[in-house]
Amino acid sequence: MSIRRLAVAAAIAAAGLTWGCATAPSQVKDGELPVPADYKTWPKFLSAVQRPDAKQVREIYMNPASRGATAAGGFGNGTVFVMENYAARARADGTLEAGPDGKLVKGDLLRVFVMGKNAGWGAGVAEPLRNGNWVYAAWLPGGQKAPEDTNTCRACHLPLASKDFVPRYDEHFASRP
Repeated sequence: MSIRRLAVAAAIAAAGLTWGCATAPSQVKDGELPVPADYKTWPKFLSAVQRPDAKQVREIYMNPASRGATAAGGFGNGTVFVMENYAARARADGTLEAGPDGKLVKGDLLRVFVMGKNAGWGAGVAEPLRNGNWVYAAWLPGGQKAPEDTNTCRACHLPLASKDFVPRYDEHFASRP
């Protein structure tokens, strides 16, 4: 792990943004979901998600409790996803840099997003934007809350109701052994 990533992890932990998989708070609202301290030990939901349109590379982790999910049943209560958004590294001419494998090269960490599901979570959200029992939070690399409006997260996930509000749902389940 790079020194920068260790510093980010330490900053997040120092900010008190931790909770274990089995100790999720009973009621959480958008913006309150902390970054779990151990998320880097979790299985990957998807790795090195390429977003040239957004000039980003994303790493998405899922807590071990979510591994029992099925394409037919969705993700159960207690599921947590953590998505790291990295800037795609750009050359001096502005074109995005690709590695030998043709994939975008990760640059600086931009944000850490957390998406969690539990009974009653999201209940306080207005019906037009409610995503079932999911809540969202965004954090800066230094551990501070990001300025993003979680309604932006909700609006993006809303059309995915038949996929438990999870982007790349089909891709994930198709890649599982």
